[in-house]
Amino acid sequence: MSVIIRAAAASDLDAIAHIYAHHVRHGTATFEIEPPDSNEIGRRWTDVTAKGLPWLVADDSGEVVGYAYAGPYRPRLAYRHTVEDSIYIRADRLGAGVGRVLMPALLDATQACGMRQMIAVIGDSSNQASIHLHRRFGFKDAGLLKDVGFKFGRWLDTVFMQRSLG
Repeated sequence: MSVIIRAAAASDLDAIAHIYAHHVRHGTATFEIEPPDSNEIGRRWTDVTAKGLPWLVADDSGEVVGYAYAGPYRPRLAYRHTVEDSIYIRADRLGAGVGRVLMPALLDATQACGMRQMIAVIGDSSNQASIHLHRRFGFKDAGLLKDVGFKFGRWLDTVFMQRSLG
């Protein structure tokens, strides 16, 4: 795999929106029902990066095949050293190891920002790929909320996992 990890740029936003739209429409990793457009993705990217937090892309020969970012966990000041991670992989690259390249880069970049804790909020307790990826990189189970989301005609759990940084 010739994937390089780099900071996301404005020119990546359409590809990021496309990747995320697939997961909104077909998956339960996110509880969003309607995919946001590139403008909304751009607003989110600007919000994250303006806070000095990382938003990375996995670039394979000029094509964005995945992305990851660390956003604020909660808005209250006491949570300012805690972030929530998000990682999404292009549908045709799922299972190809892109997440295993993105995750350590995201952890390093987030740690370099001075963050102390990373929380994974995983949609759907049957999302074993995400749960295993997080465990592989030292995340520990932190809780389970049963039946808190409703998508595709069924109730979904939310899995919380946590990892110390630094």
